[in-house]
Amino acid sequence: MPDRELEIDRISKRYGNVTALREMTFTVRAGEMFGFVGSNGAGKTTTMRIALGVLSADSGEVRWNGAPLDLQARRRIGYMPEERGLYPKMKVADQLAYLAELHGMSAKDAAVAAEQWTERLGLGARRDEEVQKLSLGNQQRVQLAAALVHDPEVLILDEPFSGLDPVAVDVMSAVLREKCDSGVPVVFSSHQLDLVQRLCDRIGIVRSGQMVACGSVAELRDQGPTTLVVDAPDAQPGWADGVPGAEVVEVAGTRTTLRLADDADDQAVLKAALATGPVREFTRNRPTLTELFRNVVTEEPAA
Repeated sequence: MPDRELEIDRISKRYGNVTALREMTFTVRAGEMFGFVGSNGAGKTTTMRIALGVLSADSGEVRWNGAPLDLQARRRIGYMPEERGLYPKMKVADQLAYLAELHGMSAKDAAVAAEQWTERLGLGARRDEEVQKLSLGNQQRVQLAAALVHDPEVLILDEPFSGLDPVAVDVMSAVLREKCDSGVPVVFSSHQLDLVQRLCDRIGIVRSGQMVACGSVAELRDQGPTTLVVDAPDAQPGWADGVPGAEVVEVAGTRTTLRLADDADDQAVLKAALATGPVREFTRNRPTLTELFRNVVTEEPAA
């Protein structure tokens, strides 16, 4: 039986004539941070809500530890919605303790946990303030504390870094990494691709309700197009036009950026560049996650 794995297995969901999810499938492993990225409306939030039981799937299954995710198992999930899911007029500590009790903790343990997490997330001085009186960044910290206060076995977070300043991003990143290191699977969606690339062990890219690319950053970058940057100061325009599999995408001064086909020979590019004179730079690059994301989400979906 899998150990602490969250499995999303061929989940589909329609709203009338609109297909929100089409056999969405991925697994988040124990101790893994999984980045879930896609354009607005791609199906990320719908997937998370189905995992939480807030929505029902038309087909497919969500499993935890190899078994269908039931109500009891869902109580062990820490969930952070993109929209505010807090009681605005309730004090921070009271709210966290209340939410912890709803997840089965005793009143005493809930109060201790609320104190620990407000301190950990830099909210100690705000415990007795109403949530609505906090800054948006501090409200976001309270939202994370609400997801963590009952010591969940899995974390599902929808845009957790939205609206945070750099210090708060560092605090939240450290907390999520600590949870992963303790064996908790963490899945979060985000439009901040630099953060996703820096933090996540694996990444899934979603387009039109389907998982279209999934793997580590290195694996995804290896699947993306290779570019070459060539600085040939004496080269004339069009020097690379005859090289098979090489496409010029940008010329900036003496530097030319080319995209290579999968079967292209970069040495043929170098030979063509040297034929024009000296070459001061010849750099082979893999796409960043942002570039890869842009390429994937703008591809024509399969018929």
